[in-house]
Amino acid sequence: MKRHFRLTQGNNSTMFRSAQALLLAILFLAPLIAAAGEAENELQNQVRATEQAFARTMADRDFDAFVSYLSPETIFFSGEQVLRGRDAVAEAWKPYFEQVQAPFSWRPLAVEVLDSGELALSTGPVLDPGGKCVGTFTSIWRLEGEGDWKIIFDKGSRDCPQ
Repeated sequence: MKRHFRLTQGNNSTMFRSAQALLLAILFLAPLIAAAGEAENELQNQVRATEQAFARTMADRDFDAFVSYLSPETIFFSGEQVLRGRDAVAEAWKPYFEQVQAPFSWRPLAVEVLDSGELALSTGPVLDPGGKCVGTFTSIWRLEGEGDWKIIFDKGSRDCPQ
């Protein structure tokens, strides 16, 4: 019996040390994991706020503000047509800002940011003036300076998110 007790006691000691090491690793890594999650959430919040401000340019009928969110090399897909560059996109979208009422609006439902923190995707519904979903937008944003996100790709579809 004594022998069995010693083996068990030895195993418990080894298990205790292993549990201690695991607990120390968790305590050490938990703040790092939490910090990474907070940084990701902060970047997602930045992109979400940028997308909302971008959408507000349409509601506010502020064409110059709209253009300020476009990267110089932005690409917008407009049906079968591809608009390349800030000037081409601005020219094609200017008529949307000339009406008294915005012809549509949009809002982000989902935002994801790469681990590098340099590219992000936002997507959500496009709504008619009555608030009915008429499509979905998907935008790719690039961080071009401290907190300065610019849209580099935009594509819409007639599908509505469920």
